[in-house]
Amino acid sequence: MQNTSWMPPSVSDSPTIETFILEGMFQASAATGTFTSILNQIVLSSKLITGRVRRAGLADLLGHTGGTNVQGEVVQKLDVIANETLIRQLKRRGHCAGIASEELDHAVIFPEATGNYLVCFDPLDGSSNIDVNISIGTIFALMRFDRSKGPPTEQTFLQKGSDMVAAGYIIYGSSTVIVMTTGQGVHGFTYDPTAGEFFLSHENLRVPERGNTYSINEGNHARWSPQVKAWNQYIKGDGPGRPYGHRYVGTLVADAHRTLLRGGVFVYPEDKKNPDGKLRLLYEAAPMAMIFEAAGGAASTGTRRVLDVEPGELHQRVPLALGSKRDVEDYEAILRGETPVP
Repeated sequence: MQNTSWMPPSVSDSPTIETFILEGMFQASAATGTFTSILNQIVLSSKLITGRVRRAGLADLLGHTGGTNVQGEVVQKLDVIANETLIRQLKRRGHCAGIASEELDHAVIFPEATGNYLVCFDPLDGSSNIDVNISIGTIFALMRFDRSKGPPTEQTFLQKGSDMVAAGYIIYGSSTVIVMTTGQGVHGFTYDPTAGEFFLSHENLRVPERGNTYSINEGNHARWSPQVKAWNQYIKGDGPGRPYGHRYVGTLVADAHRTLLRGGVFVYPEDKKNPDGKLRLLYEAAPMAMIFEAAGGAASTGTRRVLDVEPGELHQRVPLALGSKRDVEDYEAILRGETPVP
């Protein structure tokens, strides 16, 4: 006989993301509402992009446009839609002074804006997975600038990750989830399409100190340095807490989200094909680093803290190791030629 005594909790028991953001604003004595407005415009963009992603197969939105972006990557139709959606929404109220996107050669400045915030974003991370219905996502970060020194320029975006004031990602998977931080805690919100709202579903996320899975593209093994190969052999070898299980989706947002919730380590090192690394500092590595550090994890290039890297150009790439603090420390130790401490 079926047990009907259990009933799922009501979404009304949790605050919406707009309420959560607004309550945070009320706790800041100098708040003007500008920062809150920008976050809410990103939330609205995520709802619009979710709708397009869900209908993509029925609305001729799958496949590529025939062009390539500044990264030399094939541009998907949904890349363009997500990029234009974010730009349009962030420009609306004049609170965002400019944006930098992975899809554009240069930053876009909004000359009529009065706010003192800039936004960097990867509009649709993992777009090569769109056509095969694998989770994709959006990554974003907010930074301040000093308007008293004049309007922003492209150079104004070249700030260290430690100077960012907020970061987050949106994952479009079996459900749409927003994970974000303003530096004090990391919180997740799940979209309820029946209510048209995001509700708090993961409060105060913390990365386990150590995990039992690793995420890396093993197909690049032949291009890795001897040090990265040594780490790869170590984590698959026999020993206390090892071998780790291998999990790799190929979408940074999806691999990072699993690592954030369950622990372990995600690694995308430099290699012979990408000697400076593959992932973009401003749009991918630094925002993710801010999230993971705020959740008690770590993010490293292999030799230094990601949040300490000062960008020299808008589309700068870096190697990335992201995840549980102990697992990232093990990776750094092996790259230095040392033996990790169990």
